[in-house]
Amino acid sequence: MIGLLRSAWRAPAAVPPPPGRVWRDWVLLVVVATLAIVEGILRTDLTYPVVSVLGVVVIAPTVVWRRTRPLLMLVIAVVVGTALQFALPDTVNTSAFVVVLIYALYRWGSGRSLVLGSAILLGILGLTFLRGGALDELIGGFALVLTVAVLGVVFRARAGSQQRNLDRIRMLEREHLARDLHDTVAHYISAIAIRAQAGIAMATHDPGAATDALGVIEAEAAKTLSELRSMVRVLRQGESAELAPSPRLADIEQLAGTRPGGARVTVRIVGDDGSIPPPVAAAVFRLAQESVTNALRHARQVTHVEVSVDVDEGGVRLSAINDGDLAASPTPGFGIIGMMERAALLGGTCRAGPAPGGGWVVTAVLPRVGWAA
Repeated sequence: MIGLLRSAWRAPAAVPPPPGRVWRDWVLLVVVATLAIVEGILRTDLTYPVVSVLGVVVIAPTVVWRRTRPLLMLVIAVVVGTALQFALPDTVNTSAFVVVLIYALYRWGSGRSLVLGSAILLGILGLTFLRGGALDELIGGFALVLTVAVLGVVFRARAGSQQRNLDRIRMLEREHLARDLHDTVAHYISAIAIRAQAGIAMATHDPGAATDALGVIEAEAAKTLSELRSMVRVLRQGESAELAPSPRLADIEQLAGTRPGGARVTVRIVGDDGSIPPPVAAAVFRLAQESVTNALRHARQVTHVEVSVDVDEGGVRLSAINDGDLAASPTPGFGIIGMMERAALLGGTCRAGPAPGGGWVVTAVLPRVGWAA
């Protein structure tokens, strides 16, 4: 029991945090004050109608701060309301708006506020009963407080669950963006490194080629910075990024061409009828991009990289083969691991290893059954 109370005492406030004062709070304040005044005018059985109405009007502003200071507002309302109840023979029914403060306590309050607020409410009920209240009034008051408290806890738990789901989705999206960041930046940086090496090698006998290499490096660096800024904006909390269309299967043809040093990249796409969903097309593009980047960066004496994409009723099959020699590595790098994870997310597979005839091959299969729904 002590452990349970200690855990409840240390519980944090509601997540997400409560909103600030909104126009509805002021409307509620006006409604409560107006109802109290109307009740004081219409009721003829009130012994001190002015005092009764003023008591409600005085504590009515607590509804405005009920979310940000739930325990303090409840204490103010309960203390003033109890004093009026003991001092006056009768009170206005509008004072029942205190249930809104009780709800706010259990909906937004911290664990410490909940424990203290519960003790105060139980104490007021017990004090009222000892002062001469009937047993049915005690049971009815307890049932009302319990019902309002349960409603507050239920809505609090529901909002917390929704917030956790949103946080989990954001985390998954950030993982995907981080993977895209690695693939994209690695591609551009590899192009910069290869071009720089070619420029250095040719600078001694062809200064013009070195100048051309610098121009290509500048363009690739600008693209890299642009991609970095766009993705980092998304990774940061509360910042928006510039929207751009997702890569399509046809964009894989942009990878084709002859790289500095003589390595040639060819692309073949068969069966692309536009039926591939954008997320799948983007994933295939990133897989092809990473495969080409790995081949140009890590393979030794590579002369040809062949990328093939076949689309049929079963799904999409990607194959990237290069004829270079790859230095042995004890563990796969983040690029290969990211490719495998990306394919697995879409219900497919991705494998990388030595090709039967020499070189290195990457194959990925994304079946339609994994993403058609």
